[in-house]
Amino acid sequence: MRDRRDRGDPGGGTVTFSLVARDGDRFGVVASSSSPAVVARVAHLRPGVGAAASQNVTDPRLGTRLLDRLADHGDAGRALSEVAGAAADIGYRQLTVLGRTGPGFAYSGARTLGTHATATADGAVAAGNMLAGEHIPGVMIDAFTAAGGELEQRLLAALRAAVAAGGEEGPVRSAGLVVVAGVDWPVTDLRVDWADDPVDRLAEILDVWLPQRDDYVRRGLDPASAPSYGVPGDL
Repeated sequence: MRDRRDRGDPGGGTVTFSLVARDGDRFGVVASSSSPAVVARVAHLRPGVGAAASQNVTDPRLGTRLLDRLADHGDAGRALSEVAGAAADIGYRQLTVLGRTGPGFAYSGARTLGTHATATADGAVAAGNMLAGEHIPGVMIDAFTAAGGELEQRLLAALRAAVAAGGEEGPVRSAGLVVVAGVDWPVTDLRVDWADDPVDRLAEILDVWLPQRDDYVRRGLDPASAPSYGVPGDL
């Protein structure tokens, strides 16, 4: 029988590296993993409030709790302390959170998988486990800071830089990118849930999506004035 890590399932954990970032009033999360469908479990965002990632042996409830606490008082560091201090089995978790101002904050429990690390900056926080090296989160922060363009493009640049710098111990199989901004739903929510080249495929999808992103927001807010791409049943 193949080892569970060969199937992208390291004993029930989520082998992940991620970046949570802010650009003006926009928040975004980008992540990649050897596990399938990583962003469906890891990324948590709330317009006007902030963003968080819950990873390692993932408890998605913790991402929601971080945003709830952040919505209550707006202090990301306090939100992380409150959630980490009250959560059961917190030693298995790796958490990051970012609010409307200031730096991001990170927590890695004592049972975080393999080589793990975090990095923080004003408007960004990165974390990873089962990494090729402790430098990976810092590489993500540096690449994000140096990149130009839309928030989505900067997040993708950070993900590509992490992969180029070694990424995880094994090959990544899933990747995703989510951004919230100004409306009550994600303006970008792109995922590659299982592939041999998930980051490259994510980049291809972003190239298709980004020129149309704002039109789809307008369709939700004012459909009579929004352009149509002529697809029957198109939403």
